[in-house]
Amino acid sequence: MSENENKTNENENENEKKPGIGDDFEGIIKSGSVVAKNSRETIHCLSIIGQIEGHYLLGESQKATKYEHVIPLLVAIEESEDLDGLLIVLNTMGGDVEAGLAIAEMIASMSKPTVSIVLGGGHSIGVPLAVAAKKSFIVPSATMTIHPVRINGLVLGVPQTFRYFENMQKRIIDFITSHSNASADKLQELMMRPDEIATDVGSIVDGNEAVNIGIIDKVGGLSDALAELREMIKNNS
Repeated sequence: MSENENKTNENENENEKKPGIGDDFEGIIKSGSVVAKNSRETIHCLSIIGQIEGHYLLGESQKATKYEHVIPLLVAIEESEDLDGLLIVLNTMGGDVEAGLAIAEMIASMSKPTVSIVLGGGHSIGVPLAVAAKKSFIVPSATMTIHPVRINGLVLGVPQTFRYFENMQKRIIDFITSHSNASADKLQELMMRPDEIATDVGSIVDGNEAVNIGIIDKVGGLSDALAELREMIKNNS
């Protein structure tokens, strides 16, 4: 074998050993998340996009976040000794209420530093997901839709059904108020407004309004959220 061939083989072996952006991209495709590591800390970035898929499968043409994937991933992040914190990036239209609340409860109960940032939208059950982190951010152009609980499919017109809706809505309001500075009365008012959304009731609030109401902690972008997370990691160590 010639000297040039030996050098070529050595270069190929070195390239195989070095992780590149292609490896990260493949992980993003599979799980919607990526691990970002530098000399100071290692952060897991989890994206919650599209619709939260619950017990029923959504159509193949719909973007979805599957709760059966996210929940065990959160367990792994919490238990990992290599990860210092979690950044949750939200651009969701909402989805399954119980699945969304399950993910939100998992995030809220983590001991690791957690920061969320709403980009684009954090609608419906996306509101509890946004406030579940220890600190929450929203970009100025993002919006959050707040509306009453609704359900698709056959509904029995009996008192038990309406009590179920009331109890579910109370669970959502209680979660939001316990993890943010918003009041229950204000949330109820936003949910029942009849003049904000066409053919529906509820409210659409932008980034600054979400902070003024107390739902989200701060208006800011990616660098702001990462700076907050780094400070939390530093104080947690």
